Amino acid sequence: MRVPVPEMLRERAALAVDNVAPTRDAATVVVVRDGASGIEAYLLRRQPTMEFAPGMYVFPGGGVDDADRNAEVPWAGPPPSVWAERFGCSEDIARGLVCAAVRETFEESGVLLAGPDADSVVADTSGPEFQAARLALEARDLTFGAYLADAGLVLRTDLLGAWSHWITPVFEPRRFDTRFFVAVLPEGQAVGELAREADRALWAPLSEVLAAVNAGASGMLPPTYFTCKEIAGFAASEVLKAAEQRTVRAIEPKLVEIDGELFLESDTGDLA
Repeated sequence: MRVPVPEMLRERAALAVDNVAPTRDAATVVVVRDGASGIEAYLLRRQPTMEFAPGMYVFPGGGVDDADRNAEVPWAGPPPSVWAERFGCSEDIARGLVCAAVRETFEESGVLLAGPDADSVVADTSGPEFQAARLALEARDLTFGAYLADAGLVLRTDLLGAWSHWITPVFEPRRFDTRFFVAVLPEGQAVGELAREADRALWAPLSEVLAAVNAGASGMLPPTYFTCKEIAGFAASEVLKAAEQRTVRAIEPKLVEIDGELFLESDTGDLA
């Protein structure tokens, strides 16, 4: 796959810094539902003041915290060893990725992939106690493991699917080693108040998202765009099954120049 370098990155990409920044483990979740115009995903537009990807449309997600890796988290579904095999990493990192995926999704959207037991999921997260928990988690006044334990909930890892693995290009001063998950909006749940890092959020039909990005009307980094393109061909009910069939390997876009124009080239291969 080859895409033009976004305008906001061209100057930085042209410089191609000599000192490559280390990567930080991160997780992001494509939360989907079926809409009138086909499958929809929940997207956030990052504040223009953000250091990384300002003004870009992204999925809920963020970096893995120490507490995500180390805390005792009530857990139901595939264990860390299964996720480690899917993502080609250690069980310690896999545990952190899954916890960060569910925690960040709750913080940034109000969608909570957890329930009282392994066979149920929270049906309504609109109450003030959930909003208070989101704010406390975002401020790091509360760990996700402690929140789940206090609320009598278990993390439902079976509600997640492993989709892909992208690494930020070397010219970026902030780099992330990000695993992409997919999840279906649980029945009865709805997104909550807007996350602080975003200035807009919406449920977007992926067919319209792709058309807007292709027309230059919306900003989106290549991993997000490519993920939208892959998922657009499914119904929401098919996404988790499709994730089971995928081979997940690391993709790191490379900078190439063709006829004086800069492009990001990714060896995506046949990942579907």
